[in-house]
Amino acid sequence: MAGFWKLLAAIGLLLAVAATNSCNGAGASPTSMATEPATKATEPVTATVVEQATDASASPAATPVGTPTAGGGTGQANADVVHVRAVQSADGTWTFHVTVEHPDTGWEDYADGWDVVTPDGQVLKPDEGSQYTRTLLHPHENEQPFTRSQSGIAIPEGVTEVRVRAHDLVDGFGGQEVVVDLTAGSGPNFEVERP
Repeated sequence: MAGFWKLLAAIGLLLAVAATNSCNGAGASPTSMATEPATKATEPVTATVVEQATDASASPAATPVGTPTAGGGTGQANADVVHVRAVQSADGTWTFHVTVEHPDTGWEDYADGWDVVTPDGQVLKPDEGSQYTRTLLHPHENEQPFTRSQSGIAIPEGVTEVRVRAHDLVDGFGGQEVVVDLTAGSGPNFEVERP
């Protein structure tokens, strides 16, 4: 009988969250906001509504840095970037191999993306429709720390340093970041390879 009451309480909590999101203008369904391929439609999808200022002079692949966070977190973002390997291709674009550490607990709390950010605050994305430089589509609770890569990152001419940060689905940005000096071979928590 206790299990029935717990289930009933969980359903009530879900309905309350849905009503709150509806009242706050977050009426889009999580499924409509998902970037997961259709073949994975059976996996649960959690969407974070993010509002960012836009700059008409920014290139389409660069988005000004905002401070997106989801409500209800502990206020202590803990998605830490622990290592970055940046590799420049012959065509001048970059591939970033980013190692992130976060105490993922499952679909309700996990590191859901990482960004490469220029000194003037632009988030560099190979896909302008993506929320982050690299979106992480599922939790990694059994793989910590984990490394994920993103290629095709165009770094504007004259930029010699970038900052790499990770996002926590619940608490947002704010964990450990790594500053990468693109003119150096290596440094604290980073390596750089050029052709």
